[in-house]
Amino acid sequence: MITDLDTNTALVLIDLQQGILEVAAHAHAAQPDKLAGMSSIPQVLDNAAKLITAFRKKGLPIVIVNVNSYGEAWTKTRKDNPLSGTQPPSENYLKIVDDLPTDENDIFITKHSWSAFFNTGLHEKLQKRQVTNIVLGGVATSIGVEGTARDASVLGYNLSFVSDAMSDFTTEAHHHTITRIFPRIGETGTTEAVLAKLG
Repeated sequence: MITDLDTNTALVLIDLQQGILEVAAHAHAAQPDKLAGMSSIPQVLDNAAKLITAFRKKGLPIVIVNVNSYGEAWTKTRKDNPLSGTQPPSENYLKIVDDLPTDENDIFITKHSWSAFFNTGLHEKLQKRQVTNIVLGGVATSIGVEGTARDASVLGYNLSFVSDAMSDFTTEAHHHTITRIFPRIGETGTTEAVLAKLG
């Protein structure tokens, strides 16, 4: 349950870009009977758009993150199972989907690993705005969202996870992060709960 939001709270949305969401949508389509309890991609985007609109109305920071791991050292360490990032991504792959009502005044971050904080300058941008609380959503729950959350926790941010504004490639991965990892570092609730706290 999300008990409160700090006065200086930022919305951080992870990897809601064309390439990642296409992979997630294909994964969902391949196992529709195994996705109970996890939001579909259209639901994630709808809830993310609601959050953006509410944060913008309150004049609170909105951070839009995409990922481009091409050429990064960590993508070359496993030889038995090549990871994403070993080939240059297309411009379309990196593009934030049009469903999100982004604005030129939003903070745009390209991350190169699982975490939006690692070598991106995001922490400095949030500190400049005196942000103490992060509302977090995106895809995938157990990868980019969790990776960002772990670093945010180490940096001392209060964390509010929006369970219906995030999704994963499998329900098992999603539920493990939601039920095992997030309760140790923050509070979890729904889009409606966050909107209610924003007033």
